[in-house]
Amino acid sequence: MDAAVRGDVRSDVRSERRDGVVDTESVAARLLRSSEQLSYDPVVEVDWETPLDPSHHGTSPEWSTLYGTAYWDELTEEQRRELTRQESASVASTGIWFEMILQQMVLRDFYAKDPTDPAFQWALTEIADECRHSIMFARGAAKLGAPAYRPKRHVVELGRAFKTLAAGEAAYAAILVAEEVLDVMQRDWMRDDRVAPFVRTINNIHVVEESRHMRFARDEVLARMKGSGRLSREWNAFVIAVSAYAIVTSMVSPQVYTHVGLDRARALREAKANEQHHAMLRSSCTGLMEFLGSAGLLTKAARAIYRRAHLL
Repeated sequence: MDAAVRGDVRSDVRSERRDGVVDTESVAARLLRSSEQLSYDPVVEVDWETPLDPSHHGTSPEWSTLYGTAYWDELTEEQRRELTRQESASVASTGIWFEMILQQMVLRDFYAKDPTDPAFQWALTEIADECRHSIMFARGAAKLGAPAYRPKRHVVELGRAFKTLAAGEAAYAAILVAEEVLDVMQRDWMRDDRVAPFVRTINNIHVVEESRHMRFARDEVLARMKGSGRLSREWNAFVIAVSAYAIVTSMVSPQVYTHVGLDRARALREAKANEQHHAMLRSSCTGLMEFLGSAGLLTKAARAIYRRAHLL
């Protein structure tokens, strides 16, 4: 892919405002035009045929949950590469899980609305993007030689309830949290020559196309927060923070360590105490936390949850 593909498309999808109010129709129209100009078919763009080269990582090593720990220092280079490949597959699997939640929430939000509205058409475009991304992630995880990593059962059930009940700013802010955290990680991975080329291409496609999704989610949150009362804001801030906690703590399954042949209990213990990884997560969420704060969604209770998830 050329430099244009690697570029950040956020400048092409700036929100338009009238009298300080988000003009969602203009934003959606702009996003539709951007989608027409810069979208990719993973079936064509990703090299699915070349066998996996075991000399490559699946993520930048610095993003591994064990990087910087005593356990990491004991691993062979082969084990480190396999660990990052399995962690990459686990993140992709978590992405599929949340993208399925996202699609259902967006469909429910736009059910029976005006199909001539650009926002309606953009919603369907976003769902189509997410379907392609989920298939892309699934094929990528399979090529990495990973099993089916899934969140813990209670998290799956919480997700089932969330996709059914969440609405308005809570739904769109939760979408934003998941996409923003992944965005920073994948921007690092897609530029890292140590990462398998097909994984870099997957990350690049996702970064480019999710830029539009994040822009729309931010504007939807701002539009729906207008006139929101204190109790509503407190409740939504709490729900969003809980969702963020569930997403971030589910990204790397404990099964990853078992699959790589590590001591699972020790790996979990060292990953949980890994300040280097916690710092990486916090750095990935700086912009997100600033946005949530400006939207009035960084309440005292929410801050406590974000700190527990190492996002703040």
